Amino acid sequence: MFVRRRRIFSIPSLKGGIIINNYLAKSNPIETIQEHTDKLLENYNILKNIYPNLDINYELLRFACIYHDFGKMNKRFQEKIRANIDGKKGYLKNKLEIPHGILSLPFINYEYLEEIGFTEEEIIILFQAIAYHHDREFDFDEDDLQREIELLKNESKGFYYDKVKDFYTLYDEIEPSFFSINDRTYEDSLFFYDYVKIKGLLNRLDYAASAGIPVEIENNFLVRGLENLKCKQRWGNWNKLQQFMIDNRNNNVVVVAQTGMGKTEAGLLWIGNNKGFFTLPLKTAINEIYNRITEKIVNDREKVGLLHSETISKYMELEEKIEEDLNIDEYYTKTKQLSLPITVCTLDQLFDIVFRYRGFEAKLATLSYSKIVIDEVQMYSSDLLAYLIVGLHYITKVGGKFAILTATLPGIVKDLLKNENIEYKEPKTPFINDELIRHSIKVENSDINADFIAEKYNNNKILVICNTVKRAREIFSQLKDNEKLKQSNTSINLLHSRFTRKDRKQKEQNIVKFGGKLSEEKGIWVSTQVVEASLDIDFDILITELSDISGLLQRMGRCYRHRVFDKEGYNCFVFDGGEKTCSGVGKVIDKDIFNFSKEAINKVDGKIKESEKLKMVEEVYSTEKLLNTGYYKEVEKNIKYIKSIIEYEKSKKEVDFRNIDNITILPKCIYVNNKEEIDTLITKYTDEKASKKEKQKSWIKIQDYLIDIPSYEVNKKTPEIKELSKHRKLLIYDGFEYDNILGLIKKEENDEIEEFDNQI
Repeated sequence: MFVRRRRIFSIPSLKGGIIINNYLAKSNPIETIQEHTDKLLENYNILKNIYPNLDINYELLRFACIYHDFGKMNKRFQEKIRANIDGKKGYLKNKLEIPHGILSLPFINYEYLEEIGFTEEEIIILFQAIAYHHDREFDFDEDDLQREIELLKNESKGFYYDKVKDFYTLYDEIEPSFFSINDRTYEDSLFFYDYVKIKGLLNRLDYAASAGIPVEIENNFLVRGLENLKCKQRWGNWNKLQQFMIDNRNNNVVVVAQTGMGKTEAGLLWIGNNKGFFTLPLKTAINEIYNRITEKIVNDREKVGLLHSETISKYMELEEKIEEDLNIDEYYTKTKQLSLPITVCTLDQLFDIVFRYRGFEAKLATLSYSKIVIDEVQMYSSDLLAYLIVGLHYITKVGGKFAILTATLPGIVKDLLKNENIEYKEPKTPFINDELIRHSIKVENSDINADFIAEKYNNNKILVICNTVKRAREIFSQLKDNEKLKQSNTSINLLHSRFTRKDRKQKEQNIVKFGGKLSEEKGIWVSTQVVEASLDIDFDILITELSDISGLLQRMGRCYRHRVFDKEGYNCFVFDGGEKTCSGVGKVIDKDIFNFSKEAINKVDGKIKESEKLKMVEEVYSTEKLLNTGYYKEVEKNIKYIKSIIEYEKSKKEVDFRNIDNITILPKCIYVNNKEEIDTLITKYTDEKASKKEKQKSWIKIQDYLIDIPSYEVNKKTPEIKELSKHRKLLIYDGFEYDNILGLIKKEENDEIEEFDNQI
C-alpha cells in the first residue's frame, strides 16, 4: 500500500484579469498551452459527436487532453520554445530536458478523479497515456525528476486555465502507484487495449490540433453516392453479392466473388456510412480504385484519401489536372493523419501495427472504429500474409471490422484466421456464375516462346505475362525481331518494374487505355505480374508462364474480363516449362506451390467454369497440401516472429514491413543524359528560400528519374552521393544501361549484360 503525499497549490489570483505568465506550447505557430489544449478539446467534441458510441471512456480521454501538456510549463521547455521563435534552433540541445509528458503527471489530481468515480486502472491508463504521448528515450533518473518538479512549483504559479479551476493541483511527486520511470502497459495487462485506445486517440487529437485540421470528417455520403450511381447506371436492385455485404455490415466477412460481380461497390456498400479503408496490393490498382470512387461515386474528392508511397505525387498531378481548387498541403495532411472518411491504401500503411512500435497506438485506435476491405488477398507473399493475419487479430481485438473480398481465396487463409480465433461470416457458396464461361485453357508443356506468340497474333490484343523481368525482356526482344510481326508493323510494348517512375507511369496509363472497353487498338503487350491485380484491362488472348495457380487466375482476369468466350478453341495459353520449371521458380515463386499448380492445371484442357477455378485454388493452397512446404513454414515463422516482438521495442523507423531489401537509385547513365534538368531540380530543392510546395514539386520531378532495385545488385559498389537535405539524398550508381523501351539493365565490367533474373 502506497502512502500518498501531496502538496496542492491554490489557483493563482489574476492581476486586473491578466494572465501572469503566458506559457507557450508551440513556436510555429506561436500558441499557448491553453490555446493548444482548447484545440484538442474542440477536436475531442468532433470525435465524440461523430462517434458517440465508441467503446472508450470519453471522460478519461477528455482529462488526457486537458492534462497532456501541463509539463511544458517547465523552464527548459519555455526557453527552448522562445529560442525557436528567436531563430536560435538547437538552443539547449545538450542540456538535460525531461519530457514534458512526464512533467505533466504531477499535475494530475488523482484524488479528485477517484472521488468522481475513476478506477485505479483508469487512472493508470491516464498517467501512462500522458507520459508517453511523445514516446522518447528516458535519460534521466529519479533525482533529476524530483529537482524538476520542485522547480515547477515556482514556474507554474502564473498559470491559470479555466478548464481546471476546480481541480488544479501540483503534487510533490508523481504518485508511484500510477506511474514509475520506464513503467509500461504491455499486452499481458488486462487493460492493454483500453490503454491503446486512450493513448492512441490522445495522439490523434494532438496531431490534428497541431496541424489545424479536424481529427475526423463524418462519412454521411457514401451510401447516397452508391445509390445515385446505381440509378445513373440503371442497375436495378443490388446483386446478391452486394446485398450480402449490406446485410452483414456489422460482421467480419470473408467473401469470394468472380471478376465482374461489382466487388468494389460491394466493399463500399459494406463500409456504408462508416470510416473505411480499402486496401489493395499494388499502387497502380489503388490509383484506379481511387479514381473510380472520386469520379463516379463521391462528389467531394477531398473526403476520399489515397495513401501509398507516392501519394503526394498523385495529389500534385490532380492539382494540375482538375479545375476545382485543391489545397494539396491540407489534403495530404488529412490523408496522412487518417482524418478522411474513406482511404484507399496499400497494406503497409495500416498493418505495420503488428510490430507494435513506439507510437503505433494512434493507428490501432483509429482502426478500432473503422472498417477495412482487403482485396486481392491471394497476391500477398508469406511475410505479408503473416502480417495481415496478425494485424486482423489486433484490429478485431479493439473492435474494428474487416471484409476479405477476393476473386480467389487460398484455403490456408481461413485456417490461419481460425488459428487466431478471429470470427467471421461467409456466404454458403461463392458468388460466381458458372453459366458465364470466360476462359478456355490450353497448357503447353514447354518454355514460353516468341514464335508461338507471333502465330497467335491476328490483328487482335495479346497479353503476354512472364514471371521475371529477364524473361519478359527476352520475349519482347524476340517479338521485335520476328519477321511476321515486322511485316505487319505490329505494335509491341513492354512493362515491368525496372523502368523509371516517369516511364512506368506512362506505360501503365498506355496499357489501361489499350485494354479499355472502348479501345480499338491492336497489338501485343509483354509484362510481368505488375498487371495482375485490379487493372481494368481486357485482352483477346493471354499467353503466360505458369507462376502459381492463384496468380494464373489473376492473370486470366485480364483476358475476356467482361465477355463470354463463346468460340471454339482457346483464349488462354499456359506454358508450364515442360520438364523444367518456369522463370522465377525458387526465387520469386515457391517451388512446391509451382509444382502443385502445375499438377492441377495439367488436368485442364478447354473451357473452365468459375467454380472449377476456385476449387483448384482451394486444393493447391489448402493447409493440408502446404503443411510441409517452405511457404507454410515461412508464414508460421513470420507469425511467430511478429508475436515475439515486445511492445515498444522498436521505433517506427526500425520497422521493415515488407522485408524487402530494396534501394532507390539514380542510375548514372540516366543522370548523365538528364544532368542539366536534374541539377536544376536539385538547386531548386536545396534553395533555402524555396517554399515547402516548391521543394515538393522539385522532389517529385527528381523522383521521375529514380528506380527501385534490390540492394544486392549494388552492394559491392560505392555510389556518388548528392545530399539534398538531412534526411534525403540521391544515390548515383554506375554500371547500368537504360532506355525507355527495355528499362534498366545491369552491365558488368566485362561489358556483358546481366539481366535481373528474379524481379517482377
